[in-house]
Amino acid sequence: MARKNVLLDEPGEEASASPDAFTALQEKISQELGAPSPGPTSNRPFAHMVAPKKPMTSPLAAIAAGSGAVARVKELEKQLADSQAVVEIDPSLIEGSIVPDRMAGSIEDHDKLVTSIRLNGQQVPILVRPHPSQQGHYQVAYGHRRLRAVTELGQKVRAVVRDLTDEQLVVAQGQENNERTNLSFIEKARFAARLEDRRFSRETILQALCTDKGTLSKMISVGKGVPLDIIEAIGPAPAIGLRRWKEFADLLNKRTQDTVRKVIEKPEFERRDSDARFEMVFKALIMKPGKAQVSTWSAPDGVRLARYSDNGEKFSLIVDQKFAPDFGRFLVDRLEALYSEYKNSSEK
Repeated sequence: MARKNVLLDEPGEEASASPDAFTALQEKISQELGAPSPGPTSNRPFAHMVAPKKPMTSPLAAIAAGSGAVARVKELEKQLADSQAVVEIDPSLIEGSIVPDRMAGSIEDHDKLVTSIRLNGQQVPILVRPHPSQQGHYQVAYGHRRLRAVTELGQKVRAVVRDLTDEQLVVAQGQENNERTNLSFIEKARFAARLEDRRFSRETILQALCTDKGTLSKMISVGKGVPLDIIEAIGPAPAIGLRRWKEFADLLNKRTQDTVRKVIEKPEFERRDSDARFEMVFKALIMKPGKAQVSTWSAPDGVRLARYSDNGEKFSLIVDQKFAPDFGRFLVDRLEALYSEYKNSSEK
């Protein structure tokens, strides 16, 4: 149950270890070794506590004493690593996860979390790892919302520090989100696609998402099939699941993407919540084309040689052979060259 408490994000849940556990272990080492109090937390926060060597009459005794002190430090460091000791860290020393998973939440939800932490304190610690390239800095595995709220309050963040590989970090990140069950489908799909882009193995991604191979393939297909700017504009859409996002992705092509972006630009789109935005763009994709308006094209001499129409699905061109009997055939004979010219211009 201790693990579950650490994974939860709701106010009121207790952390799995006291915030004084870290300090208590430090004091225990200091008392045993006669060393000064420790400085800032590092990957081996107690290593510097080994008391300076004192001159001894027996070289063997000196070696034995030094070895014993180091052994005791390592043992107590192991106790810390095995515990869930909670430490306080300056938020400015913490970076986000190597693979973002969460989209921007609502301002209302963020304000509620800030208020809860202001009144009750940060009940649940976040999980971080030592930064792989910046000494004294950290990276978040999970707890981004809590970190943002605590930062806004100008407080230090309570955190559990673990040495994690990239694979362990993303698995912990994904599993924590699954336990809390508040990531939407599209957030999970985008997370899965990003993990694959970062060349994580399918096995690691399956563990992180806690899903089966078939569902994961669909997640990645949607996460890569829907352009990022469209996903960001729609938002997390918490009520929209795999089936409808898959239908939406299957309907997208170059032309329909333009249709969606035109809907996104409408003022009423911005005023709607995320689920309603999805419904708005989805409806635009499945609407039957309206009746096309017929336009005419006239030659420089004023003769109306052609009529054309475009209903979004079909473009029709009709040449009036009464005025130019061979013009239609002339166009057909040059379609290949015209298409090549079109392709070249569209690729620039």
